[in-house]
This record gives sequence, structure tokens and C-alpha cells, in this order.
Amino acid sequence: MRSGAKVAIVGGVFVVAAGGVAYGSYSLVGGGSGTTSGGTHTQGAPARTGPLGADEIKQASTGFLDAWAKGDAAGAAALTNNQAGATTALAGFRDEAHITNVTVTPGAPNGPVVPYTVKAEVSFQGKTAPLSYASQLTVVRGQLTHKPLVDWQPAVLHPQLKAGERLETGAAQHPEIQAVDHQDRPLTKEQYPSLGAILDGLREKYGAKVSGTPGIELQIKGNATPARTLITLQKGTPGRLKTTLDADVQAAAEKAVKGFGESSVVAVRPSTGEVRAIADNRNDKFPASLQARVAPGSTMKIVTAAMLIEKGKAAADKPAECPKDAIWQGVTFHNLNNFSMDGQLFSKSFARSCNTAFIKLVDDVADDGALGRVAQNYFGIGQDWKVGVPSFDGSVPASAGAETAAAYIGQGKVQMSPLDMASIAATAKSGQFRQPVLVPQSLDGRQLAQADPLPSGTAAQLRDMMHITATASYGTATNAMSGVGGDKGAKTGSAEKDGQNKSDSWFTAYSDDLAAAALVQSGGHGGDAAGPIVAQVLRAG
Repeated sequence: MRSGAKVAIVGGVFVVAAGGVAYGSYSLVGGGSGTTSGGTHTQGAPARTGPLGADEIKQASTGFLDAWAKGDAAGAAALTNNQAGATTALAGFRDEAHITNVTVTPGAPNGPVVPYTVKAEVSFQGKTAPLSYASQLTVVRGQLTHKPLVDWQPAVLHPQLKAGERLETGAAQHPEIQAVDHQDRPLTKEQYPSLGAILDGLREKYGAKVSGTPGIELQIKGNATPARTLITLQKGTPGRLKTTLDADVQAAAEKAVKGFGESSVVAVRPSTGEVRAIADNRNDKFPASLQARVAPGSTMKIVTAAMLIEKGKAAADKPAECPKDAIWQGVTFHNLNNFSMDGQLFSKSFARSCNTAFIKLVDDVADDGALGRVAQNYFGIGQDWKVGVPSFDGSVPASAGAETAAAYIGQGKVQMSPLDMASIAATAKSGQFRQPVLVPQSLDGRQLAQADPLPSGTAAQLRDMMHITATASYGTATNAMSGVGGDKGAKTGSAEKDGQNKSDSWFTAYSDDLAAAALVQSGGHGGDAAGPIVAQVLRAG
């Protein structure tokens, strides 16, 4: 953070209580004095070790807060366990963020953790705006000196700061935008929280193209992420940016992911590739909807089935073996609950998600690269998509041995995001890959990825099998899709990962001209967690 805070602790009350430290409220206001030495010991006294005492927590935290408040970056940094990093950030808080008139009110400590609230002003070129936030610091024992020190983290200065980021006030680098959906309805971070980082990215890339003008803002800036605005001191003129999103579908997606932690969903229009909704509900705020790189489980069987049909190794209306397990290259693959079927059609193996029906055909294909070629040539996977914001366009790398068999059922080295799986379902529905886009291609003339149309017979069989999966009594997607109307189809998936007690839940489906895919990490079976999310989104379309 960057600021010019010239403040000190006055009227402070610091109470040492049995079992911990209790603070009275105090403010940091101009002038005053406080400890900046970092907790020196009495001459000749041995360094203390072991758990921190209440007096040590008091010594380090008050010393740090006092020095920071006075604008003494070096003094405050000396009371941390990362003096170089803290010095740079604290000096920037004073000189680049232009934060002044700071008041800090500590809360009740929890062991070595000391919470506090900050109220201040941001001033730049005659413009001033209030700033308030809550954060906390943790006191630790220095590894070398054994002195109590503030554990330096960027979030000590502001809770939204991450490693490699800083606070800066000035004319915004990128003009503002007013994003609207395909029907010209406004899209804001406040109404659609999942779009926050996406709107920041669109502003950075397209703000100048839509004739917006920058305002004066306090922003979080980093090398790898779009700038995030915390305070606007003077508004610019936003340029109008039309997206492909649909406000109704986006609202449904936002609501759907709230029902499941660590969940993400994307909706795409099969006839055009237009992205209709993007939503995430994750503790780490990572946009997994667009950028996840995880195994898609049995949803990948859409692509595998297309490859097997094209090569003449399977057909929806032909029998397929489905034993309870199958061995390939010394690795045993099982079906869920070890179920098996005798003399049933391949379409039923697809609908019930029979792993062994696919594994048994690896020998017949005898081509380790076939799956990757079909994924790329017909479904556009791995073709450097230009969506309008950063995204991952999937990966089906060449494999060998047991990894080839694992790839057939969406495990091994295969990696996808919900965007990728929504596009795969959309391609199966329309018979033609259309690269997903969030903003119209006409805005910047970017080159979109291309792929060959699915052979008509292959596409028809995929749709038939996905329809059975979503409607038959034995279909793994039937329960989740029961309330979805229209011409519909679906595929469930679950992907096991090392170290996870529960598999990742996957689900991709379409209804008429809307396709969607969802991922719920550690959500279990695809129909139980990801399925209800997708169904809710499809109903909104």
C-alpha cells in the first residue's frame, strides 16, 4: 500500500489480561509517539523463546502500528519478519497510494492475531475520498533474534492485497466501461459478483476501444492481474461495451453456484458460441469457470464416443461389453459400485457411464493420439481460443500405456474447464464447433479458432445418447434434468484426484439453444452437485 499517513497512538489503553491481551480503543491521529525499535531486550537479558507472551504481542503490534501511522516506513518495517518487503510496501502506502488522516481502532486480539479497522482519506490532485477497511496482523517470534515481530503479509496494509500487488492512486491506466448484455441490460459487479474480475479484464482490454475516459482512482495493481478499483475519487466517462452475456441466465448462474461451495458454471449458445453466463463460488476467488485445468471425468466420454464412432469401433445401436472391471497395461479400471451389463447397447453404456465399455475398446483403436486429434479437429480443444478474457481451451495430450485408457474416461493427463465442457456439449448439440466468445469478434477483429464439422452420423448418435442419458430411467443425468424442458441431452462425470476424499463433480448438458457445464470440486457424483447447477441455468434459458 502507498500512503502519506502521519499519525500516532494517543489516549491508548492496553490491558494485559490473563490468557491473552485485551485492547482499549485508540486512534491514530497526527503527531504523538510510540515504540519503533522492534522490541529490544534489557541489556544482557537472554532472548525469550517458546510461545509469545501477552506483553510481547503488545510490544510488537503497538510499535508497528505507531510507526506505520507516523509514516515511518523504516521503523515499522524493522518490526516485521520481512524488512525489505515491508519497507517498500509501507513507503508506497505513504507516497503512491496518497492515504492520509488515518485512524486505527484495534479489536479484541485472538492469541497472536490482532484485528483492527482503518479509517482514512485518499487525496490526489485536489480530489479527496474516504477510505475504510478492516484487517489484521499476526505477531510471531523471529527465527534468528527470537524477538516478537509482525508476520509481514501484504494484507496487513489492506485485506485485498496479495503477493506482488501494490496500492496506487492516480489517473486510471484504463478507461471505464459500462458493460451490457446482448439485450443492452447493464452488468455490474454489485449485481453479478462473479463478473467482478471479468469486468476488470474487459475494461483493461477494451476500455480504450469503446471510447471511455479514465477517472482518478485508488487501485490495487499487480503484474499478472487486471487493476482492481477500491475507491473512485473522480469518475471518468465509461464507454459502452456490449457482451454476449444474458442477464437472466447470469442471474440464474450466480444463484445456482451459491448452493455449492467450490463450484463453477458456464453457459454457451450452441448456434453461435456466444457465452451467456459465467459464475464461480470459490474461497480462493480463482475463475475456475474459465481457467480450471482439471480432469473432466466421464463428461469426456462425449469426445471419446465421437472418436470411437468415427473409427467404426462403436455405434449407439450396437452392443458393447460392460464388465464390472477391465485391465489395461496392468491397471484395473472399475465401474461405479462394480456394476456390469450383458448384451446391452453402447448407448446404454454411455447413459449409465460404464467405464469398462470404453476401456475395452482401447485395443481396437490401437492409436494413442486418436482421442487428442478428435478433440482438436472436431471440438476445437487446444486451439488457443480468443474468448475476450483469459481462458483455458483444454488439453488432451498424447499418452501411452495405462494413461491412454485413463484418457478415454476423462482421467490421466486430460484437463478441461467448465467453459471447455460447455463448448463440447454445444458442439455435440449443433454438430459444429463455434469458438466461445464473450465480446463480439467485430469489436477487435481477432481470429477465432476453427474446427471441422462433426460427421452428421456421429453428431446424431451423440445427441441420441446424450438424450437417453438425460431422460431414460437408467440415465445418470435423468434426475438432475427432470425439470428441464426442450430438446435436451446431458452427460455426468466424476473425477478422482490424489489427496481428495471425494471426487470432483462434473455435469454438462444442453436444452434447445443453450448448453452449460458445471464443476464442483470434491462434490462427488456428477448428478448430485454439478447437475442441479446446470439444470438451474438451463431452465433460465
